[in-house]
Amino acid sequence: MSSLNLDDFTDLIERPDGGVRRDAEARRERQVVPPGALGRLDELGEWLAAARGEVPVRPVERPRVVLFAGDHGVAGLGVSARPAGGAERLVRAVLEGASPVSVLARRLEVPVRVVDMAVDCPADVFPPDVTRHRVRRGSGRIDIEDALTLQEAEAALLAGVAVADEEADSGTDLVVLGDVSVGGTTPAAVLVAALCGTDASVVTGRGGLAIDDLTWMRKCAAVRDALRRARPVLGDQLRLLAAVGGADLAAMTGFLLQCAVRKLPVVLDGVVAAACALVAQRVAFRAPDWWLAGHASGEPGQAKALDRMALEPLLEQGVKVGEGVGALLALPLVRSAAALAAELPEKPAAGEEPGPGSVQGTEAVKDAETVADPVAAADTVTVADPVAVKDPEPGSPKTPGTVQDPAAGEE
Repeated sequence: MSSLNLDDFTDLIERPDGGVRRDAEARRERQVVPPGALGRLDELGEWLAAARGEVPVRPVERPRVVLFAGDHGVAGLGVSARPAGGAERLVRAVLEGASPVSVLARRLEVPVRVVDMAVDCPADVFPPDVTRHRVRRGSGRIDIEDALTLQEAEAALLAGVAVADEEADSGTDLVVLGDVSVGGTTPAAVLVAALCGTDASVVTGRGGLAIDDLTWMRKCAAVRDALRRARPVLGDQLRLLAAVGGADLAAMTGFLLQCAVRKLPVVLDGVVAAACALVAQRVAFRAPDWWLAGHASGEPGQAKALDRMALEPLLEQGVKVGEGVGALLALPLVRSAAALAAELPEKPAAGEEPGPGSVQGTEAVKDAETVADPVAAADTVTVADPVAVKDPEPGSPKTPGTVQDPAAGEE
């Protein structure tokens, strides 16, 4: 019997400040660029202001990529193009800087944190800061057995809560959330199908490394069989994660819930993050107000989950690689929205002199500087009648405002 009461999250999670959002909208109405001209950037800047409780919103200065890693026993059925137990290689590539997310993170100057929850390898393969929240080695084959015991599911969810607290306490101001797994899209599809009441074929995609038709059919069969095991425990989200989730998915669910408690905005990556968000929404209905959908991956399960949570992706590039790559691509968009919301000048009020931050004020300052410069004024000549301006007598000195004939004085 679990001692964890998930209903506590419902009481702890509040919505972003509605009053601050209204203030942000009012500020946007006063800015020199007409409302709506910046498209979704307006909405994004207002959401960020409400999430951070401030107008104007501060720039996003300390984002971090957080990746939860694990292997899934269902991969042994041949539902993935990657070999079962292959998450170790993927994690090693991230740590060594050789993966797509590592390349992007270096370019964007964003640190990457990997949390090993259930990678199928010895615990001492990775550094201690990667493995200290680890729950087990691999997860069970969800078509015939539970992914985790109830105690392991609770430990994994609480590990996710602890990671969220660590990030919030360290000053992280926005999280890009992703996964590093082999077989992870299969339990993700099961969770989405179970919570949305759909069939396996509706939510089963082809994964980050695209699978062929035969592999897809095997994957659909695995999702169908796992759904039979999921439906009896739909009313208990912890039991659901234990039955058909995995340690990494349970940890991501706890992480998302605690980030909402700590008012820490999160950008979701692909179908695995979306499935965990859907479970977290079932626990606490206000939690999705703290999340953004970074991108549309093309996975049907992700599209179904985001639609259920009314989250619209920021980008649509068809990125399926996972590892937080698609969500990280959306980070410059979020930063741009914050900068525009904070730094665009406001229009002067009626009867008010334009300030130095406005467009009119800037032009006025330039005009004033031109008049105040005596040299510039002396060099400025207004010629009313070009005929009235005569050449000086030969040998006379030049006077200001006259143009010396270049031929004068030549032999």
